[in-house]
Amino acid sequence: MTENNTGPDKTRVEQVVQDLFDYSVDREDVKWLMDYLSPKADVNRVTVEYELQILKIVSVGWSISYFLENSRNKGRLLASYWQSIRDYSRNLSDATGLMIGKEIDYFQVLKDRLDLYVAAMSNNPEAPEPATVIGPEFAAVCGNKNDIFTYMTGSKMFLTTLSNIRRYLEAMEV
Repeated sequence: MTENNTGPDKTRVEQVVQDLFDYSVDREDVKWLMDYLSPKADVNRVTVEYELQILKIVSVGWSISYFLENSRNKGRLLASYWQSIRDYSRNLSDATGLMIGKEIDYFQVLKDRLDLYVAAMSNNPEAPEPATVIGPEFAAVCGNKNDIFTYMTGSKMFLTTLSNIRRYLEAMEV
């Protein structure tokens, strides 16, 4: 790969950003997790589904920072990924606002969740792994921090996303 912003390196970075964006907004794993969320879960299922998508998007962004900590491509990938998410959010916010007659800033929601999850991990450095922090935070955002089914659903989304992104980034050699 080259050091400049032309040629194969730029093309590869653009492809990686597009792939990561497409993966982050894909809903198949959200649907799968919702199918397996126990009927005993004491939460609003619509909220869980909404929050799962948010968790997936922010987990992809977090994964880029985490897995590419020492990569020269980290900054470009992060900036391009979050710009793609900002554009997506703007379109989603505009469409949703028209339907419900109220302004919504979906990107701000994503930023707030990312900040919440990062703060929770920072406040729990002794946690054996981030998913043990993310699960309860996810359940709390969904309305019941003590619901083990929601806790496990959030943890599963986080762990699956991290695993998939790690394998993808390794395969793409970025």
